Amino acid sequence: MIEFSAAHIAALTNGTLSATLDPNTSVDVAKIVTDSRDAVPGSMYVAKAGENSDGHDFIGAALAAGAVAVLAERQVASDDAGTPFPAVIVADAVLAMGVLAAEVLRRIRAHSPVSVIGITGSAGKTTTKDLLSGILSPQGETVAPVGSYNGEVGVPLTVFRAVESTRYLIIEMGATKMGQISYLSSMVRPDLGVVLCVGSAHAGEFGSIDNIAVAKGELVESLAPAGRALLNFDDQRVRAMAQRSTAPITFFSSADAAVAEETTEGGQDFLQARNVQTNADGQPEFDLIFPGSTQPWQVRSKLLGLHHVTNLLAAASAAHALGIGPADIVSSLNVQKAASRYRMERTDRSDGVSIINDAYNANPESMRAALRTLAELGGSGARRTWAVLGEMLELGNDSVLEHDAVGRVAVRLNISRLLVVGTGARAMHVGAVMEGSWGNESMFFDDADAAYQVLEAELEPGDIVLVKSSNGSGLRFLGDRIALPSGNGPTEISDITTGERTDQP
Repeated sequence: MIEFSAAHIAALTNGTLSATLDPNTSVDVAKIVTDSRDAVPGSMYVAKAGENSDGHDFIGAALAAGAVAVLAERQVASDDAGTPFPAVIVADAVLAMGVLAAEVLRRIRAHSPVSVIGITGSAGKTTTKDLLSGILSPQGETVAPVGSYNGEVGVPLTVFRAVESTRYLIIEMGATKMGQISYLSSMVRPDLGVVLCVGSAHAGEFGSIDNIAVAKGELVESLAPAGRALLNFDDQRVRAMAQRSTAPITFFSSADAAVAEETTEGGQDFLQARNVQTNADGQPEFDLIFPGSTQPWQVRSKLLGLHHVTNLLAAASAAHALGIGPADIVSSLNVQKAASRYRMERTDRSDGVSIINDAYNANPESMRAALRTLAELGGSGARRTWAVLGEMLELGNDSVLEHDAVGRVAVRLNISRLLVVGTGARAMHVGAVMEGSWGNESMFFDDADAAYQVLEAELEPGDIVLVKSSNGSGLRFLGDRIALPSGNGPTEISDITTGERTDQP
């Protein structure tokens, strides 16, 4: 347990104490919360203003639940007499969280060795984090993000769960603007930096894929010479990040070994997947060659989809860089299943219908990968395939074209039925029709309830259903609904939090 006094928190964050907060009040950082519903006795509640609501409105609820102090951006009265709630008042509550997280890590490093692993990329961060955590946990005390905690709020919350005996700290790093990963890196000072891929997710916010590459590469630039950058060789933009690092490089790749050797400049470690394929269940299998060795290790993953090869290699390369032996790495990869919800999450219903719920994140690259997996599982028509697709968010000016292209891919892959849900995704249906879909092979629905009615009426034993959209489109809840046999689905679907939970939507 790592504790700060209220006075120390104020000193670290350039804050001031309200008259009602005892300077000696002790706060266990593991009990710092950003949602009043998570407050427990002894916790500190972080109040911040959001776009749609203000966390300061929930201070009373957090204190009533047992919080002993608040980290706030202004003083709030607790009664008609104007008595302030007990709080540390700071200019920016989120930046103050980052300052506290940096101090937590400073204390841990002063006490004992800890390795910090930063993971970024347009897709695959959470799966890679889960795989690496599974490898490292038997080797030493490991802390990894809950769900997809990967921003200015989620990274500090992850750090706050670490203690002085933590051996491995895994940090997901997301970005919606330039400088964000640099900021997160300055907070946690990663020893290893893993970059998975550069895709078109958030292209609307960054302006171009090249700008996304610049932003993701901030992790590589943040590494000290004693650290190591772990880069996906198969993504050209990620491969080029090697020029931005003063730290040594390990490439991971499923490319042909001869091509890889010709392309690299030499001197970098190389972790290689060979003989890559999927089995009858759509699970990736390959031979893994570790740096400096020619011995193949057989990886037989329980994850679903060929696109997970990149995530498996990334986790293996990070574990290898941390000194974990090949046997331990491979044995762990071969038993791990999907650990986080809504990432190619497969449910086989008792009536013979299979549901693949991959509706937490979506971009054009991951859409195509998921559709290819669905087509492979369909076995050239042996099983009827359904793609239930929603909007891919944050694509900017290319949104219509990208949605149109996904609809055309579904037709080219001979997906049996395409159900497009939501106005923002309508171009998928239009693209499918223009590509040659006929009759009711492709259908458009304004909302998920309408799509559910068709699925409930028409799904048959042996059918495979892929449900995929961006998180904000909410199709994951439709996936939950149809994952239950007909007649047992919930009449109302409640939200399940998998991201950074705060009082601000």
